[in-house]
Amino acid sequence: MTRALEWKVRMYLSEEDGTTRARMELDTGTSKLTGRGTARCNPQDVDVPEIGDELAASRAMTDLARQLMRVADQDLEAVGAGPESTVAAPYGWPLA
Repeated sequence: MTRALEWKVRMYLSEEDGTTRARMELDTGTSKLTGRGTARCNPQDVDVPEIGDELAASRAMTDLARQLMRVADQDLEAVGAGPESTVAAPYGWPLA
């Protein structure tokens, strides 16, 4: 079976008073998730906006990745393959 999907990801960044905020939205067509991240410039450091953007964006991506993994774990569990399953060990590994 061949399958092709398009998931849309958008990243929004804003900076105010030394704090950069990032919001990353994932739209799978059937569900939406939003990851968030922030970065603050230490008052003693040189203000380099690109670094704040990179840090906040990477933190938003990490937040979104954790949420997506949580959804995948729930879906695996629903079909008897998740970590809480009594039918099989986590992710198909045999029980010891």
